[in-house]
Amino acid sequence: MSINTLFPDFESRLFEVNGVQIAGHVGGSGSPLLLLHGHPQTRAIWHKVAPELMKRHTLVMTDLRGYGDSSKPQGTPDHSNYSKRAMAQDQVEVMKQLGFDRFDILAHDRGARVAHRLAMDHANSVKRLIMLDIAPTLAMYEKANNAFARAYWHWFFLIQPSPMPERLIEADPAAYIRDLMGRRSAGLTPFDPLALGEYMRCIALPGAAHAMCEDYRAAAGIDLIHDREDIAAGKKLEMPTMVLWGEEGVIQQCFKPLQEWQAICKDVVGEPVPCGHYISEEAPEVLLKKVIPFLSQGK
Repeated sequence: MSINTLFPDFESRLFEVNGVQIAGHVGGSGSPLLLLHGHPQTRAIWHKVAPELMKRHTLVMTDLRGYGDSSKPQGTPDHSNYSKRAMAQDQVEVMKQLGFDRFDILAHDRGARVAHRLAMDHANSVKRLIMLDIAPTLAMYEKANNAFARAYWHWFFLIQPSPMPERLIEADPAAYIRDLMGRRSAGLTPFDPLALGEYMRCIALPGAAHAMCEDYRAAAGIDLIHDREDIAAGKKLEMPTMVLWGEEGVIQQCFKPLQEWQAICKDVVGEPVPCGHYISEEAPEVLLKKVIPFLSQGK
């Protein structure tokens, strides 16, 4: 069944940007809002909140480079073509093609890491920023402990040299989805069967396993260089920022997320919400109650 089934009121689009194709759905009316998903998922994560958000915003929901139906280029030796800088540039160009030079962002997990970099590199493009269930990448690596390494084992598995992790994922891609997502606090119960089927379809596409590994390899290397450069230069996120995280998740258990974001944001608010990692699918009503008023302040 097509992903279009999850987004019946949206137009399916394919954008040629930055040397790759970025797949997405566009719909709604009002101020532009870019929605970015996490690992190992696709833009399908937004299907429970999109109907309400599209009443207030023109939604642009894309698959990140390397995920879903977007391009999955072969990684470079330094993994720079999967850096969050490159992935952010993809999204800036998508929005420009749609005529949006300035927009809000709501992003989860890996998408939130892309959003962090986009907001740093293109501060004038971002009105308001909402990031779901992450602490800054550099802080998470520097403060990793035993509990974090056990819970986020995939961070250390996916960065192993190619082709070992790729080969293991490709042996049973659906099992990777079930094992990674199903071992979180809520299990697989929160996921609509259509959405879960979409995640399984996409992870089995040619090049998907390699692309996901490259995303994480970049995060453990070149992305940390970019983050350290920001800190050395005294750069901080300038726009109003909201961070939300699941009170049943690893971010809550292993880090002090609001404190970490306060170190690199000039204007940030945040709090835990009553769910696990997959906020938009586990607690869509709670998410809407938090983000709609925050975004409306920017009008």
